[in-house]
Amino acid sequence: MKLWHHGKGHDYHHENVIKNEGGLWGPRAIAVASGKGGVGKTSITVNLAICLAKMGNRVTIFDADLGLANAEVLFGITPPYSLFEVLYGGMTLDEIAAQGPCGIRVISGGSGFLEMANLDHSHRRQLLRMFNQFVNKDEIVLIDTSAGINKNVLGFVAAAGEVIIVVTPEPTSLTDAYALIKILANFKLHTEVNVVVNRAADSKEAMRTLERISTAAGRFLEIKVNYLGWVPDDKSVSQAVKIQQPYYITNRNSPASRGITRIAELLVGNARLTPQEGFWSKLMGLFS
Repeated sequence: MKLWHHGKGHDYHHENVIKNEGGLWGPRAIAVASGKGGVGKTSITVNLAICLAKMGNRVTIFDADLGLANAEVLFGITPPYSLFEVLYGGMTLDEIAAQGPCGIRVISGGSGFLEMANLDHSHRRQLLRMFNQFVNKDEIVLIDTSAGINKNVLGFVAAAGEVIIVVTPEPTSLTDAYALIKILANFKLHTEVNVVVNRAADSKEAMRTLERISTAAGRFLEIKVNYLGWVPDDKSVSQAVKIQQPYYITNRNSPASRGITRIAELLVGNARLTPQEGFWSKLMGLFS
């Protein structure tokens, strides 16, 4: 497995796509991960995408939870195709992208990247060109990874320019999140991570949760932990899941939706510049 060191000293700008002397700087690739399953990672991804789209951003969700994709379930849509059809069926990314609310596009990973190792050099270059043509149109790509620390998760997280780790106040969630952060630090995959605390009873519990992670990371790891925000435990979340609609749509003023808004505002305000070809070329390098 190839690893990259994300250097310090990133630039920031309120726009996600700009031009500079080196050419086009492309969309932000943000991996959303968690050490433990069941913490609401996909729910955070989907509702954050809705909020970012309503703020005027163009957003694509890449559902990288291979074989257990749930983003489309929360949207109430059923993508007929996945990345597998691009790799082996001659389809394009535009053709397989499902349309979600607010203009969001959803790419189902299917089992596609499990077969990436079997592609020859010419097919990988062809796929890379497709990716670059496709993502030029988007400002933000949210990669919804599977839970845990398997090779697929680390591959997507390593390739992304930024990572959001979703945790809950439960001890098991904190332990598994710290394990993920430890791997990112030890292999120098990232020099900083963003943490979102989900299902917190109040802001005090959210801050206590963050402090437990950041204190341990600061003591034992060379990685910066940024607090991106928190989402309260809210009945409207489970109600929205049952009807397969994002809670940011069903109840824009719910406590959970307001938490998502604060997270989105901070995320947009801290937009970092990432070379357009970075995510996709690194990703294919990992799976080649």
